[in-house]
Amino acid sequence: MSVFSNLSRRKFLVTAGASAAGAVLLKGCTSPSPTASSNSPSAAAPSPVAAGDAPETTKAVLGYIPILEAAPLVVAKEKGFFAKYGMADVEVVKQANWAGARDNVVIGTQGGGIDGGQWQMPMPHLISEGVITNGNKVPMAVLMQLNTQGNGIAIAGMHQGKQLGLKINDPEYIKGFQAANGRRFKAAHTFPNVNQDFWIRYWFAAGGVDPDKDIELLAVPSAETVQGMRNGTMDAFSTGDPWPYRIINEKIGFMSALTAEIWPYHPEEYLAMRADWVEANPKATKAIIKAIMEAQQWCDKPENREELATLVAQRQYFNAPKPVVLSPLKGTYEMGDGKATISDVNKSPLYWKDPNGNSISYPYKSHDLWFLTESMRWGFHKNALTDFDAAKKLVDRVNREDLWREAAKEAGFTADIPKETSRGVETFFDGVKFDPENPQAYLDSLKIKAA
Repeated sequence: MSVFSNLSRRKFLVTAGASAAGAVLLKGCTSPSPTASSNSPSAAAPSPVAAGDAPETTKAVLGYIPILEAAPLVVAKEKGFFAKYGMADVEVVKQANWAGARDNVVIGTQGGGIDGGQWQMPMPHLISEGVITNGNKVPMAVLMQLNTQGNGIAIAGMHQGKQLGLKINDPEYIKGFQAANGRRFKAAHTFPNVNQDFWIRYWFAAGGVDPDKDIELLAVPSAETVQGMRNGTMDAFSTGDPWPYRIINEKIGFMSALTAEIWPYHPEEYLAMRADWVEANPKATKAIIKAIMEAQQWCDKPENREELATLVAQRQYFNAPKPVVLSPLKGTYEMGDGKATISDVNKSPLYWKDPNGNSISYPYKSHDLWFLTESMRWGFHKNALTDFDAAKKLVDRVNREDLWREAAKEAGFTADIPKETSRGVETFFDGVKFDPENPQAYLDSLKIKAA
């Protein structure tokens, strides 16, 4: 039996308290979305929307960050899947950074922001609780997982030959870096207390390095981090595709590990929307989910990966050279520092199902609980995450896997609906296990932690 209770759903009434000046400023974080490709065969396909079951609105504004986690949003727009399900006016809008996306969802579309979009986890939970929004609680609804994998730990070139691989063979090299070099070993991620922060923390801690005591760990924009790696002031970076390709190709550094090695088929980034929008537009919400489901299935077909790279590389989306996105989509990673090249599509970003037959798209509640448990491990958000009961209740409030199930049934994807809200026991590269039925045992097993 699942650890998660079946809490009754409540209606959310939320107002966004933002000034007009703030709205104008935040609109600068976005760029207009292109229309679906006119030559897309999906765009001309007949709509499966039954008479009398049309979405309450055809419009929604979804934010994204130009990394491969966002590919299903781009594909749903470009291939006409949003239009197919009656959501012809969905905008897919680039965000300048994660802080901009957070601020834009707080003000909502009425203030010139967004209705939802792509998120690192557990940002939707933290926004719901007002933890990262200055106490302004904006209830969110987690609707689906967008992808798995597609991240890694990059190391500056000056550290070649220091045995910084999946396993840190000489943790004393990092711990003693200040004594030998006059500054602490410096590592970065793109936003605090979420996915990329957790990946690099887990890697350091598994290697015997305390990320809170032995190094300097901070949030830095990707471009600044890479420049720091070039000039010798930044040592490590938790990053998503296509940055690993650029770091190797431009001889900035090497990859110590991929997150596909740290935790195969791990939960990565998610689609979440304002709960008030979801409650007001349940049919439109499911239409969006169905469209992205089809996009995820399209993305995972090997014969489509070349076209996928072409679509996302466009100027209005990632504005990147096609090889930069095609290489990781094919599962080809030059690791550098004498490491063997990885050539395995199962280590690439995946979007619909993993090789074990598990759903990637479905938002398992057990994964939400891991993110909140990891938050507790590092002492984050003590007022909001007082214990596991509070964490589970927060998951039940935010995670709308019920809408995913309804959408899958209506779209005919019944064979891919998980039986449980938990994926079961998860195993990491260092042998540590996370059992969602007993998260305390996971915390107790960890040697390095703040909790």
